[in-house]
Amino acid sequence: MKSRLLWLALALASPAADAALERAELIGVATSVLRIEAPRASGGYSVGSGVAVGNDQVITNCHVTRDAQAITVVRGGVRWPASGQVANAERDLCLLTVPGLVAPVARFGQADSLAIGQMLSALGYTGGLGIQSSDGEVVELHRHDGGTVIQSSNWFSSGASGGGLFDEAGTLVGILTFRLRGGEAHYFAAPVEWVRQLIDSASDPAAVSNPRALPYWQVAADAQPRFLRAALMQRESRWSDLAALAREWLQTATDDAEPWHLLGLALARLERPADARSAFECALHLSPSHRVVRSSLEALRAALPSSASPFVRSPRTAPCPPA
Repeated sequence: MKSRLLWLALALASPAADAALERAELIGVATSVLRIEAPRASGGYSVGSGVAVGNDQVITNCHVTRDAQAITVVRGGVRWPASGQVANAERDLCLLTVPGLVAPVARFGQADSLAIGQMLSALGYTGGLGIQSSDGEVVELHRHDGGTVIQSSNWFSSGASGGGLFDEAGTLVGILTFRLRGGEAHYFAAPVEWVRQLIDSASDPAAVSNPRALPYWQVAADAQPRFLRAALMQRESRWSDLAALAREWLQTATDDAEPWHLLGLALARLERPADARSAFECALHLSPSHRVVRSSLEALRAALPSSASPFVRSPRTAPCPPA
């Protein structure tokens, strides 16, 4: 046991000074994060991560176990075969049944209570080797399918999918799921509320989906949620398209800061600073802790005279919430 803890301490060494968790706390929560091995029926070998979420229960991503001939959970050199899985493939979450598993169960937090800028720690088997940690912060909170998909700056790569995202209290708030190319803060985690729902519905056959189905982030681009389509438009500098998407979004989500933020970003790039400033003001009204919006707004306010023309609302743009 001592050698196992030493190995874990070395793997998690040298956290950042502003890390969400101190080293001792990090080692404690890491014991709930497991390695997943899944040889594929079509050939090849999938390696990912998982989190112990109940007695003999491990949550992971369905894209880790898709087409698996067998699934094995590994902790500290000990191996347990999974006897089955329950899937919500659209959300990319699969709940494994692992008889006899010996692993501490992660404490659940709340993704819907997170704030922009809040510090987080990610734990997973990045590269498929030893467990690794990554410190970062909440970049954006995306409403989707009744939950809050977490976008953070916690770096991870192949092998960490299915790992855990933990808050400062050491509670599980998300499951590391996917990353986008072209940015340093494009890492996404499924909210822990989805995990709770999958556990609660595991005995209901009607709630189970085909684990081979594609998740929301792997379907065709035009079928993806708005926040992913917006990310693609930003990468491709399609600012007019982004403004149109944000206005469409606001037709049904006037109380969501994200489309206001995106509209402000697009209008600023389209050289409409006064309109962009007003959109950013709406976003900041709804999300006062959003540091990116605040810095963008401060820059625009500094560049514009106080008598700048008011925001001209398009007929397709919902009214801004009162300041």
